[in-house]
Amino acid sequence: MRFLGLLSIVIVSSLSRPAIAAPAEDAIRNSVVQVFVTQRAPNFTQPWTKAPPREGSGTGFVIDGKRIMTNAHVVRYGSQIYVQAYQSPDKIPAKVVAVAPGIDLALLTVEDSSFFDSRPPIPLGEGLPKVKGTVNVYGYPLGGEQMSVTEGIISRIEAATYVYRTPGLRVQIDAALNPGNSGGPAVSDGKLAGVAFSGVPAAENIGYLIPVEEITTFLEDIADGTYHGKPQLLEEFQTVENDALRARLGLPKGTGGAMITHPANDDEKHPLKEWDVITHVGDHVIDSAAKVQVAADLQLPFTYYVPKLAKDGKVPLTVRRDGKELKIDAPVPVEQPSKVPYLKDDYPSYFIYGPLVFTPVCKEMISAYGQMLLRDRGLVVLKHMNEPPAFEGEQLVVVASPMFSHRITKSYGQPMLSVVSTVNGTNVKNLAHLAELLRDAKGEFIEFRFGGHDTETMVFKRQEIAAATEEILTDNGIRKQFSDDIAGVWNGKK
Repeated sequence: MRFLGLLSIVIVSSLSRPAIAAPAEDAIRNSVVQVFVTQRAPNFTQPWTKAPPREGSGTGFVIDGKRIMTNAHVVRYGSQIYVQAYQSPDKIPAKVVAVAPGIDLALLTVEDSSFFDSRPPIPLGEGLPKVKGTVNVYGYPLGGEQMSVTEGIISRIEAATYVYRTPGLRVQIDAALNPGNSGGPAVSDGKLAGVAFSGVPAAENIGYLIPVEEITTFLEDIADGTYHGKPQLLEEFQTVENDALRARLGLPKGTGGAMITHPANDDEKHPLKEWDVITHVGDHVIDSAAKVQVAADLQLPFTYYVPKLAKDGKVPLTVRRDGKELKIDAPVPVEQPSKVPYLKDDYPSYFIYGPLVFTPVCKEMISAYGQMLLRDRGLVVLKHMNEPPAFEGEQLVVVASPMFSHRITKSYGQPMLSVVSTVNGTNVKNLAHLAELLRDAKGEFIEFRFGGHDTETMVFKRQEIAAATEEILTDNGIRKQFSDDIAGVWNGKK
């Protein structure tokens, strides 16, 4: 398996521009490596284990600081990672030192720093590349074992949504990109123009690069050793091009902006309101199509400037409200809080109690099961999928697996994927709270109630279900009753 694409393999069936071997005089080739990965993805129906291993490969390249850059999706869930340099027979163990799953970038390193002695870093280009400029993309794509180079023209630069709804820029090129190109450098005039990350299976010779501008932002973010993420406005907007809408808003001729249709929240203290028109981001004028002029030949959505101008979690905006102009410092968090969050390349938490396996819902789980399955079961998950949590730490906890076989489950149906509403009449806040409720239960019975249609109340004798837990773990060869984050709760730590 070779990687190309953010979430899945993209296979391009034919190429009009064939790959060519790297010429001997090409100095870039020594800085490009092939990345080999053994992946162990989550197993949502058995969260105490992992999915069977899969082998995959992509491309990486050396950058400043004795680091190797590649795509996050190349190394996601990598249990074993190796890099192999150009024309070297050796595969060297590597490890991830930084990753930004949302913008699809990762950094690797190897233990022996002498690996970099003859492999110089590829210098980063400056600013956005020029449309109609030429790039050479290096990589190890499907179809051969040797390094290949494809040449292409930059056809456009546009705003895009990466993984986990992360906003950013992408560069479209007409160079052929195949599985295995992921993480490879696109070079122009000896400098990095971008990183290959995706292709379009239904089109010929359309590939996408993560531009140097996004790479620089990522490297600046991790300078303190931690990746924080890209600040973003969580409001929903629309343009103000319609004449009737402009009249309703009282916008003077020549005034553009982005009208807020849904504020990030309804708190009275939140500075942005419905019907507000954002006319400037910093000093940059927003036109009636909600865009800003970035260069003489390039317009982008005004949100392009949000991460650039954000400071201490806020961005300066000029807002027109009820005919008055206001200066507002608007909050710009790095992600949208949700009752059903993204797992973001982590493994799910779990808690096994008797025949039941509990886990918090995440968007990746919904994707794995399919929304139709959830809808057919009449579950409440989809209803709350994009809602913000009602309180800090709120999770939707579901039964992750079919119940283990045991005599105490006699006549009960399968509650798989049902949301746990209450335990002994107490509303369940999150998985840790569920473990706490079961840990501290004192009565003769344990009662579970579930949300959604066609679910039944389950009652177990407390001592019987506690004893069944040990029997089930032993019978099924499960080493741990809970994930590490639940261990402290179950062992009595608040």
